[in-house]
Order: sequence, then C-alpha cells, then structure tokens
Amino acid sequence: MQLLQDRGLVAADSTVQAAASEPTLLGQMRETASELVLGAMNFIGVRYRRGGSSAEEGFDCSGFTRHIFENSIGLVLPRRADEQARAPGLFSVGKDELKPGDLVFFNTVRRTFSHVGIYVGDGKFIHSPRAGGQVRVEDMRVDYWAKRFNGARRAPQVGADLPRTAP
Repeated sequence: MQLLQDRGLVAADSTVQAAASEPTLLGQMRETASELVLGAMNFIGVRYRRGGSSAEEGFDCSGFTRHIFENSIGLVLPRRADEQARAPGLFSVGKDELKPGDLVFFNTVRRTFSHVGIYVGDGKFIHSPRAGGQVRVEDMRVDYWAKRFNGARRAPQVGADLPRTAP
C-alpha cells in the first residue's frame, strides 16, 4: 500500500493499512486486493500487443487482467473483456462501491465491455491501453474514461463485502 501511496495512486488511509494487517477474514481479503494491485504495478511500462498475454510478448487489456488475476489469486478469467464482464462468480459493483482489485469496464469501440482494467483506488485504474501504448495507470474521472465507463465486477477472493448483485 505504501508503494501506491508514494506514487500518488491512492490516498494515505490509515484504516486500509490497519485492516490489511488484521488477522481477520476482512484483513486477509484487503491484503489479497493489495497484493493483486501491487502485482499489477510490476507491469507498468510493458508494451501493448493485441492478443498478448505475457510480459515478454506484451499485453492487450484482457490479457493483462487475466494474467494478473491468475497469477495473484489463482482465478482464471475468460480471454476477452466482454467475457470477463459476464464471467460466472464475479459480481457487479457500482462505481461508488469500487475497491482496489475490482475489474472496471469501458466502451471504447462502440461496444459494451470492450475494454477492461483493474481499479487501484482513488479513482484510478491500471490497464494496457492500445497499440503503441504501455501498461499504465490512468484516472477514471478524466472525461474520456468517465463517459465510457460500463461497470465493474468483483471477485469474491478480492472483495471485502458479500456480493450484492449477480452479473
């Protein structure tokens, strides 16, 4: 969490730090989300490659999220962004309920759920954006992303709350 705070990606929040160190189920879930986000941060700068699913060859958006979830919490997501949005076992969460580790979806090519990233906190998400780009963190409140936001999904292994709605 300190790394994210040092980079200005999340606000300093002592309650998150305290909860992450708790030996309770809630603390363990928050720690899992933090580890997932920190794992994703290790790939900042990896180039975009359509159909890519590894750091060596590059990532597209869904290849990136699939790689992070599989290698951090053992959850194998479907290959495409729209399939990830509809994956069984993930639960829909509102924009005002986002927590680090949630998948965030956008309509970037006139198609619902055509782009995916991972929410890191403080209104920001990490993703592999497009050809010529690299894995990076961006602000969801920027007009471009705010207008294209389609929804978010949470894996039970990452979320600290019981799911409210099925996808």
